Amino acid sequence: MLDWNPALYLRFASERTRPAAELLARVPLNPAQVRHVVDLGCGPGNSTELLVSRFVDARVMGIDNSDAMLEAARKQLPQATFVAADMAAWAPAAGQAPDLIYANASLQWVGAHAQLIPRLFAQLAPGGVLAIQMPDNRQEPSHRLMRELAQLPEFVAHIGGAAATRTDILPIGAYYDLLATPQAHAASVDVWHTVYQHPMESPAAIVQWLRSTGLKPFVEGLPAALQPDFLAEYERRVDAAYPVRADGQRLLAFPRLFLVAQRQA
Repeated sequence: MLDWNPALYLRFASERTRPAAELLARVPLNPAQVRHVVDLGCGPGNSTELLVSRFVDARVMGIDNSDAMLEAARKQLPQATFVAADMAAWAPAAGQAPDLIYANASLQWVGAHAQLIPRLFAQLAPGGVLAIQMPDNRQEPSHRLMRELAQLPEFVAHIGGAAATRTDILPIGAYYDLLATPQAHAASVDVWHTVYQHPMESPAAIVQWLRSTGLKPFVEGLPAALQPDFLAEYERRVDAAYPVRADGQRLLAFPRLFLVAQRQA
């Protein structure tokens, strides 16, 4: 994919940061005892800012593979460290096991979760916490419509395998089982779903929300001349899928999966 657009991503910063804050609220760590925190897939730093505010004495490091996102994060949070790296292959330096690995809305872009999640958990310091939040909305109308449109004759030759850029996440029980096994040495494993209902002012606003994330690989694969046609038809279908509510808004249902697991001390 082409690089990410921080300004477009942050257009809905409040809605994007809410699940990040709710994930952090469930992290069972005493800030005074935390020395090293990693924000895996930090984006423009909106989630990293929460970590910096809570763990004021810790070294907070953001990891991302987008130069544009890292540049925005560095401007926002000069007190944190930001490093370019591939989330799928990242590992802490020797002797620098994190007390917290925090991944908010990032690991859905990385595959092989059955291997990745236990590997990340094993890299924590004793008593450390792995905290993950991922969108679980591939079966929502917003995302089904992307895939349906991508199969139309005028688009399919250009878009190709865009739907595969985001992984199919596992059932929630499978994430529990990955870390609840005795071999993982977990002290606790907590998993849950939340379905947010975001009031959106129009179908165009829903499209703008998704252009910076799920819709991105579909649109950027198209020639410039076809992109307006794709977006117009997508917006028309979104309009039909998300009816007008009593106040004129549209409710965008957004399921998210959460995982917080702590290693044995």
